[in-house]
Amino acid sequence: MLLAQISDCHVVEPGLKLFDRIDTNAYLNAAVAHLNRVRPDFVWVTGDLTESGRPAQYANLRAMLDRIEAPYAVLPGNHDARDALKATFADHPYWLPATNSLHYAIEDQPLRLIALDSLVPGEGGGRLDGGQLAWLDATLDEAPDRPAVIAIHHPPFISGLAEMDAINLAGSERFGALVARHPQIERILCGHLHRPMTMRWHGTVVTTAPATAHQVALQLGPKDGTSWIMEPPACLLHRWRKNVGLVTHQSYIGDYGPATRYE
Repeated sequence: MLLAQISDCHVVEPGLKLFDRIDTNAYLNAAVAHLNRVRPDFVWVTGDLTESGRPAQYANLRAMLDRIEAPYAVLPGNHDARDALKATFADHPYWLPATNSLHYAIEDQPLRLIALDSLVPGEGGGRLDGGQLAWLDATLDEAPDRPAVIAIHHPPFISGLAEMDAINLAGSERFGALVARHPQIERILCGHLHRPMTMRWHGTVVTTAPATAHQVALQLGPKDGTSWIMEPPACLLHRWRKNVGLVTHQSYIGDYGPATRYE
């Protein structure tokens, strides 16, 4: 199975640009075209789908994502709004009924795909409540021998980006203790940081994805603020093989010329 991950699209209304200068809509269109060339089996969009969570932004987002030729699923980030998001993607089959939280499990892929909802309205940081953690624990207990991948927008670890670490996943200790009880978790996939990072965490591996447009500058000083930088956009490609495991590749979005064989 080839699972593609894109994140932090920050889509705005048609004809507008983020900060009046970053064409996040054009960057997402380029990401969709890139994915269609790569031809993954499934695409996960791991939060901050839009910039402000407005219905017109979600309508624009959906028009672009529907051009992905593979099946795809979405989950919220701190820039999203649950009601508008779910209304726009109401026909997607994975949503759980009668719940305000947008967590879910997708069972028809070689990997179990389990999405968590860390959105706290009005806040930059994220949180998982006790009900969602209990659901996750029970869901993993249902199939202890099936490999699972969890997606959540906010990373649960300290990255070294000081201002971003102030708005990561709060209360991650309870989440980590739960993860440690379920060795079938192959990977935890996150967004939010606009940078690729990897960390071993409570018996599994946590990976963050770069953004489809602007990245967060790599400034690791304790007093460094958060700055954005136009490093190349990218997606992650997670290749799963039974009895081998999950291998993650970073795939840059853009035209870097043809591949040339070594002679």
